[in-house]
Parts: sequence; C-alpha cells; structure tokens
Amino acid sequence: MRQHSELLGKEPIPNLLARLSVPATFGMFVMALYNVVDTIFVARAVGIVGVSAISIAFPVQMIIMALAGAIGIGGASVISRLLGEKKADEANHVFGNIISLILIVSIAGIVLGLSLLTPILYLFGASETMLPYAQDYLGIILYGTIFFAFGFAMNNIVRSEGNAKTAMITMLISAGLNIILTPIFIFSFGLGIKGSAIATVVSQGVTAVYLVWYFAMGKSTLSFKPSYLIPNLSVINKILSIGSSAFVQQAAGSVMFVAANHMLVSYGGDLAVAVFGIIHRILMFALMPIIGIMQGLLPIVGYNYGANLHNRVSESIWLAIKTSTMVILVGFVAIMLFPRAILSIFTPDLAAIEMGETALRVMFALSITIGVQVVTGGVFQALGKARAAFILTMSRQVLFLIPLILVLPLWFSLEGIWVAFPIADLLSFGLTLWFIKEHQSVFFPADNLRVAEPNTN
Repeated sequence: MRQHSELLGKEPIPNLLARLSVPATFGMFVMALYNVVDTIFVARAVGIVGVSAISIAFPVQMIIMALAGAIGIGGASVISRLLGEKKADEANHVFGNIISLILIVSIAGIVLGLSLLTPILYLFGASETMLPYAQDYLGIILYGTIFFAFGFAMNNIVRSEGNAKTAMITMLISAGLNIILTPIFIFSFGLGIKGSAIATVVSQGVTAVYLVWYFAMGKSTLSFKPSYLIPNLSVINKILSIGSSAFVQQAAGSVMFVAANHMLVSYGGDLAVAVFGIIHRILMFALMPIIGIMQGLLPIVGYNYGANLHNRVSESIWLAIKTSTMVILVGFVAIMLFPRAILSIFTPDLAAIEMGETALRVMFALSITIGVQVVTGGVFQALGKARAAFILTMSRQVLFLIPLILVLPLWFSLEGIWVAFPIADLLSFGLTLWFIKEHQSVFFPADNLRVAEPNTN
C-alpha cells in the first residue's frame, strides 16, 4: 500500500536497506537453493547426462528471464521514480503496459520455442546423448513461460513500491513448491527429468495466481484498469530503454552459456558440460545474496532520486557495495578452502569432482570484485541512465567473457575456459570504477555540495 512507497524517502538508510534487502536476499537464497536441489535430484536420478541436458536447456530459460527482466526491471525503475514524484496515475499506466508486454512476449516465446525445439538444442550445443533428455525437459518448461515471465516481472514491480515482504513471499512459494514437488515427480512418480520440469511449471503457476490475487485485492500501491492494457509507445519506450540493460545482461548470459557449451564439448566432452553446469549453480548460489541486496537497493535509489534526496541515494549505494563485498568474500573463502566437499554435494562422480575442483577455484579467483559490479549496474538502472547501465551490464559477459571463452582455449585448451572468468572479472571491475568516477555527482553528492558552498571566511 501507499505507506510502503512513502517510507522509501523517510526511513533511515541502514534500516531501510535491511528491510528491503533481507527479504529479497532470503527469497533469492531459497531460489538458489532450489537450483542446487534440482541439480542434485537430477544427478541422482538420471546421472551426469541429465545435468548436461539441463545445462544445454538453460540458455533458453535465460532468454525468457532476459525478456521478463527487461520488462519488469525497466518498468520497476520507471514506476519507482514516478511514485517518488507523486505521479500515481502515470505509474498505473506503466503497470498496465507491463502486463500487456508480458502477455505478448510469453505467447511468442511458447510458439517459437516449441516449433523450433530440436534445432535450438542442437544450436546450443546438445550432443546426441544429451538431446532426448534436453527435449523432455525443455519441451515441458516452455509451457510454463507465461507463468514464469509474469512472476519474474511482477516481482520487480512489487519491490519497486517498497513491498519487499510480498516480493519475498512470491519467491518462497515458487522455490518452496519446487523443492517439495521435484523429488515427488522425479522419484515417486518415476518421471525422471520430466518430473523436474513439471514441478517447475506447477510451482510457477501457483506463484502467478498469488500475484494476481495480490494486485486484484488492492494490496498494492498500484491499481489496474483495463484501459491501461492498450500499448502506449511512449511508455513502452521508457520501459524498454531502461530494461534493455537487464535484457542484455541475461541474454548475454545465455549467449555465454551457448559459447561455453560448444567449447566445452570440443575440449572436454559431455563431462565438462556437466561440470560447468554444476559450477554455474554454485556461482548462482554465491551471487544470489548480492542480487538480493541490489534488488533491495533499486527502489531506494529510484524513489529518492526522483524526490531529489541525493544524499540518501549516495548513502544507500555505498552501504550496498560494502555489504555485498563482505557477502561475496564469505563465499570466496568457502570455495577456495572446500571445493571438493562442495562439488560432492552435487554428484558422486569422481571424474566430475576431479575436473570441477580446479575449475571452481580458478573461476572464482576474482569473484570478490563482483559485488561492486552488480550494485553499480543496478544503480544506473534505478536512475534511468540507460546508456551507462547498458554498457556496464554488457561488459563482463559480452565485451570480455564471451571473446575470452572463444579465444583462450585455442592456446590453453579446457583450462582456457576456466581462466576466462577471472580475467573478465578484472576487466569489468576496472570499467565499473571508471563509470563511478565519471558519475561522481551520483556516488559522492555530499562532496559536490560542499565544493559548491561559498567561502564564508
């Protein structure tokens, strides 16, 4: 309701960031836990080939996330600033257009995905061994596109009005049901990898129903009118211009996955693809708290920037950077000290553990820089600075990581793929620091104000 938004400009920043980030972080943690548990169940029921199949299908899911993220994050940025400016009717108009875009994108995704299923999987690197499992898994997942896209986008909208608790509940419903239903469908019903996909679609459907109830019952600051569903090109342009950075980030992740899978098949076979899939789950698990902090930060930055409370913007940014860096440091230490134990949670396959031990340590070597990168990219999204957000979110994956993945194996074979990740982290971190320097008025407004004050001596 409306008090959620008003508190964004009044509550002390440490309390506000904790109130918004802790639920988001907890929800993201549970979502990451689902990905871990799902991989474990598939590995136990189907074997390493099942994990490889999920890894091959994952880029398609990332594309869906990219489209939903572009709409949801872009729309959330616009809405949070409009609420800060007390323009409720315009915020509601944006909300209606977001719903229309989600419906259009979802229907198109289902039709295209199902009609081109096998060619897509071959394109994304599926071998003949993986293909049947990937078809079974992705063929079912695509039917849940509309649920997943709606839930992913609306979660960002709920958070944009400062209602972190409800945003957390949506993630808990989805991930919690997944964790409960996956072993039932896989083992009790004997559905194997299909069971994992069915559990995912069912849980996302329930989450979508909950969100419809939330908005329909007037629990939100936003209100819905059928007339707002009519697409408005000006509104859509605002949403997508900001959301484009989120789209690039997610879509680049999909392209990176495809490039990595092709190179992994060439230099390490199906086993390397499975190992990469497991390590990516570990990476997601380690990064989810940082993403939760960033998601809690976005409505604070957007609202206070819209209300011209620039010192609150700066304070919240630096608190988020410090907190996220401390969080990733904990994950870094655990991974460096116990890689074998962590990998053993996912699979008993000794060959996979042996390969993954070295890969995990190398890929996480410079992960302590990621907190600054994620938070800074999120800040520019919240401020509506589309160009800066686009470049920053594109830098690690598109500018640095993908070219390195394609080039380094030519000289260093399989190890070149693992080494590409810390090099990309270092280069992206340097670019992030440059953007912070170029936008000092956002990150250091108090210093600028002091410089502007007249000399009274």
